[in-house]
Amino acid sequence: MSMIGRHLLGINGLTREQVEYLLTTAEQFVEVSTRNVKKVPTLRGKTVINLFLEASTRTRSSFEIAGKRMSADVVNVSGSSSSTTKGETLIDTALTLESMDPDVVVIRHASSGAAHLIAKHLTRASVINAGDGLHEHPSQALLDALTMRQAFGTIEGLTVTIVGDVLRSRVARSNIHLLRLFGCSVRVVAPPTLAKKAEFEALGCQVFYHMPEALEGADVVMSLRMKHEYLKDLFVPNLDEYSRKYIVSEPMLARYAPNCKVLAPGPIIRGTEITSEVADGPRSLISRQVTNGVAVRMALLYVLGARRSDAARERDEEIEPLGLEAEASS
Repeated sequence: MSMIGRHLLGINGLTREQVEYLLTTAEQFVEVSTRNVKKVPTLRGKTVINLFLEASTRTRSSFEIAGKRMSADVVNVSGSSSSTTKGETLIDTALTLESMDPDVVVIRHASSGAAHLIAKHLTRASVINAGDGLHEHPSQALLDALTMRQAFGTIEGLTVTIVGDVLRSRVARSNIHLLRLFGCSVRVVAPPTLAKKAEFEALGCQVFYHMPEALEGADVVMSLRMKHEYLKDLFVPNLDEYSRKYIVSEPMLARYAPNCKVLAPGPIIRGTEITSEVADGPRSLISRQVTNGVAVRMALLYVLGARRSDAARERDEEIEPLGLEAEASS
């Protein structure tokens, strides 16, 4: 059993010590991705199934790369190729996959609680939540935290402003849970329809509806994607009107948060949520987030996938703890 238990279903419920453990483990995997030979034998013989029943580029590809760099057998199952399109339930799909005896099932689903549901029905495999509806996206929050820790040396006490569609953002929720563990001041800023004051104050955030006061003195500004597919819900009249008030721009940052760094979970809509000047400029840590995403997901697969019996652990006691020895020299 790993330090965080058998599954990672969300940040909410983890302790600060568990988060620090995951970040420290991920930091050790960052170095692996800089080698000429990036493959290590840590999860040789293990099987990881990526069950992505919702569209994804960064999360899916980084979990796949993470598993392969650790020598696991990785199987990708998408919504269009799964039997859910034929009417099979999520539970039956999960049970079918577990009958093939995987070690880890990574699931992304449009319904909140989907990861918890299959975790209740799987008796052997560990489950990693790669994003479930409007609930959580824990690995994204972990890679964001790792990126902040690298930039500032610590997460403790940072002032973080989250801009955009926080109402429907699982990324925002996971980040809020994590940042509050480290005593951060978390601000959210959005149109009133997308940042309900009572809801986010209950999570320990300050809620703003105007950019200048929300940005004042911020260490980190996190730009969320405006979900254009939800425009029919009439939370904002149109994206042009949204961008006039809430776009993350260099003149605004230079005036109110001159020393800040900028994160964005992606994909980004240039000219709507964030300007190219910011996204491609010296403040931007967006590329670093993508790089850290692989390391964080390697750490999660290691922590949850490399569980061994006591007897096996005794036999392997002389092996490098994280199995970071390369398979071949460069």
